[in-house]
Amino acid sequence: MKAVMYGAGNIGRGFIGKVFSESGYSVCFIDIAKSVVDILNEENEYPVKIVSNEKTEEVIVKNVYAVNGMDTSAVADEILNADIMATAVGVNVLPKIIKPICEGLKRRFEENRPLLNIIICENLIDADKYLLKLIEEEMGSGYTFWLNKNLGLVEASIGRMVPVMTEKMKEGSPLKIWVEPYDKLPVDKDAFKGDIPKLNGLVPFSPFGFYIERKLYIHNMGHAMCAYFGYQKGYEFIDQAIADKEIYVLVKAAMEDSAKALNAKYSIPLEEIMDNVEDLLFRFQNKVLGDTVKRVGRDPLRKLKKGDRLMGAALACEKQGINPENIVKGIIAALKYDNPNDEAALSLKQEIEKIGIEKTVQEICGIDNSYRFYGDIIEGYKG
Repeated sequence: MKAVMYGAGNIGRGFIGKVFSESGYSVCFIDIAKSVVDILNEENEYPVKIVSNEKTEEVIVKNVYAVNGMDTSAVADEILNADIMATAVGVNVLPKIIKPICEGLKRRFEENRPLLNIIICENLIDADKYLLKLIEEEMGSGYTFWLNKNLGLVEASIGRMVPVMTEKMKEGSPLKIWVEPYDKLPVDKDAFKGDIPKLNGLVPFSPFGFYIERKLYIHNMGHAMCAYFGYQKGYEFIDQAIADKEIYVLVKAAMEDSAKALNAKYSIPLEEIMDNVEDLLFRFQNKVLGDTVKRVGRDPLRKLKKGDRLMGAALACEKQGINPENIVKGIIAALKYDNPNDEAALSLKQEIEKIGIEKTVQEICGIDNSYRFYGDIIEGYKG
């Protein structure tokens, strides 16, 4: 069996590619980083270091090779022969890989190949709809019926935390990836075409909106709040921030607000959602992972948008009649994030200085005084 992993970065190698390999697939990575492609083809394996405060384990991911993403024909050949596929390239990169993906799909159409499921490992709500739109625009209406019948676009919720790798962490191995032990892969059960593949750690679930929102409004929101509060107190690492009792209490309270909103919307037992909150708070304390405040907090402009982790969580609470007062504190901290090495943070700071906090919140966050917590953000920022 063959799996195509589009993207050989941290999530591609550190999580999904590893899952494919350990589930019995030969894995073809597609990437534009020539050095990564060359080493994968030379060694046909790479190390993954699983780290926690309790223990460290290194495993070798085998039966892998790579194709340069700039070679459209070679990429299309791999997709033609794939039994399953996944993307982990980043939302902004998806439009750039549509041509080779569609070339591969056209070849599958021409040769009457069976169903293909693509697991979409991108941080975007409705990523399946977005990818389908890109594919349909590229391929044209003549393929619509075939795509609806043969292509499964499966949203995934990526919960495994992977830090930015430093040269020291690579320990002389350019492909080495450090990851936390968590290895569950929740996916949209209803999106598969044909049988659901047997993959290690796969959690098919319906309605999948619950897992997407849980990841964004609990995990991503809580993680970001750790970063912004931690930055204010001068911490370098996330584990240092969450070890601060004041930050811990603030982050946990915000995550509990989101948990209550999800419970109200999906009727998933609150106790079950709170188990996830407690697990995340424990995982944020992973010192060995070495996750930095600046990595997690980067690009506050994106994280403050209406549909993203901070504003999205606050709006989800308000919709369910829950006061997002604890999440608002995180929004204020994000608005004050002024890391001089973060281009988006500097742009945010300049915008506030230029047009004021009121208009900035309206333009960046997409809310105005018709929202009950708008005034709380403005008052808290100025205070």
